[in-house]
Amino acid sequence: MRTTEHDTPRSRARSRRGKRGTVAVATATAAAGALAVGVLTLPGGTEPAETVAAAEPRAAEEAPQGWAGENGGTTGGAGGETVAVSDGSAFLDALAQDGPQIIEVSGTIELSGMNRVPSDTTIIGTDGAEITGGGLNVNSAENVIIRNIAFSNWDDDAINVQEGSTNVWVDHNSFTSGYDGAVDVKRESDFVTVSWNHFRDHGKTMLLGHSDGHTEDVGHLRVSYHHNFFDGTDTRHPRVRFGNPVHVYNNYYRDNEYGVASTMGGGVLVEGNYFEDVEDPTHTGYASSDVGAIEESGNVFDGSGEPEVGGGSVEAIPYDYSLDPAEDIPSIVSAGAGPGNI
Repeated sequence: MRTTEHDTPRSRARSRRGKRGTVAVATATAAAGALAVGVLTLPGGTEPAETVAAAEPRAAEEAPQGWAGENGGTTGGAGGETVAVSDGSAFLDALAQDGPQIIEVSGTIELSGMNRVPSDTTIIGTDGAEITGGGLNVNSAENVIIRNIAFSNWDDDAINVQEGSTNVWVDHNSFTSGYDGAVDVKRESDFVTVSWNHFRDHGKTMLLGHSDGHTEDVGHLRVSYHHNFFDGTDTRHPRVRFGNPVHVYNNYYRDNEYGVASTMGGGVLVEGNYFEDVEDPTHTGYASSDVGAIEESGNVFDGSGEPEVGGGSVEAIPYDYSLDPAEDIPSIVSAGAGPGNI
């Protein structure tokens, strides 16, 4: 939905800095918040070997990693009827039905405004499926999956998760040239994973938390963001208020104004990401919002600014997950993010 805060893009012309950071070189597993990671520390000015071979696309996950796998897991419309749609009218008719259901999208779906997605629903595209003009509103819903869709030119948000929605998985989509947020999560929503998406040609990418004054979000907004490609997008990757712990790992940031901002007492673990030509990889506090906490580990900063860290404590991550080496993230994510890879 529309927000009043404006993150104004500014010129990203800057000098190219050297590659540096602590780089994960082994698979990691976090259990009950304990993280075991093998790292290689790169001294200033040391250039690790460039990856020259493109990665093969990875087999897509059948169930979400991260927060959407908690609270009983996220299955969407599994076990329900499969409805095939190829135009806006049929798509809206399907959304008007109660789940469980799987809505299989083909072709171009032209929408306007925000369109409510019911609980126990999977929306999945066949190759080439597109939603344009409008967006999807996951409002007071639970157990929703949205996969393999190209979103473009939305007139509000592309995907808005709000009003206490839980167990939502947004996976292997692309988002290009819309008005407001690409994937916004707010108003006491919880247990969300945003994974393997490709964001490009957009300004305000992902908001987490409605406003500085919406303190009802405290204790909610637990979201995992992993293996996303932020490809020349400006800001909000994500921009966090109140959520703690938020988990941002194994994402590829390229040519962005800023990466992650933690504000209003939020807590974000930023690990195993690759920041390439990112002016400000992380912020603790942003604009007029109070400070939030950031812990960073095993990231690569290539031609990028210094990350801001600290600002408080980040709560432990409670689930198991696999962590790819940060230096491999450009090839892994470029090959696997977006539609057509499931």
